[in-house]
Amino acid sequence: MIIVLMGVSGVGKTTVGKRLAQRLEIPFHEGDDFHSPDNIAKMERGEPLNERDRTPWIESLQNCIETLLANGQQAVIACSALKADYRQQLGGGHDRVEFVLLKGSRALIQERLNQREDHFMAASLLNSQMEALEAPADSLVVEVDKTPEAIVESIVDGLDLAQP
Repeated sequence: MIIVLMGVSGVGKTTVGKRLAQRLEIPFHEGDDFHSPDNIAKMERGEPLNERDRTPWIESLQNCIETLLANGQQAVIACSALKADYRQQLGGGHDRVEFVLLKGSRALIQERLNQREDHFMAASLLNSQMEALEAPADSLVVEVDKTPEAIVESIVDGLDLAQP
């Protein structure tokens, strides 16, 4: 199974993703690592990405997921996947790809972004991300107002991944 943790910047995709991958003993892939240097520079300047910017990024992630699936591998991937079209391209409809929306209040996420250091995503981009988010109707939704460990447990329980 490929678990894609999705949501706006600041919901904890990386923190939770790493812990979930460790709990499940499978690899973790950071979606931000698939961005081009130009995309990162643009986001550092506080400029939202456009579709032209996102297309090669989504294609790179799609190739990663297809390779993992073809090799029968499992993984946790952190990726905003804000739009339904992106999720479809990334493997939506495939029975081995699960999307989990990490969701929190605007105030909580803004507070996290304001406290975050050493990340290229400008906190000012939260509004554009929240506006772009097309919440999936058929995915697990987990509120992020608890500890990372509790969020991991909610995902494990929600996807019925508990080991016997």
